[in-house]
Amino acid sequence: MKEILRSTDPTVIAFATTLLEGEGIAVFPLDVHMSILDGSLGILPQRLMVADRDLFIARAVLRDNEIDPGR
Repeated sequence: MKEILRSTDPTVIAFATTLLEGEGIAVFPLDVHMSILDGSLGILPQRLMVADRDLFIARAVLRDNEIDPGR
């Protein structure tokens, strides 16, 4: 698994998840429930992971939709 996106904005995470799943790319979210630890302040980022084989196309999908996948 490779990290495709890290963000503190839950709307970006939700949008990216929908885009990737719409392309048939399995997405595994991490750190979703960490808001309990930070008191719902949104300071701890959530991460989206994809399979190694899907990394290239997942980055392309996010860039095409103006989401910077980083790295």
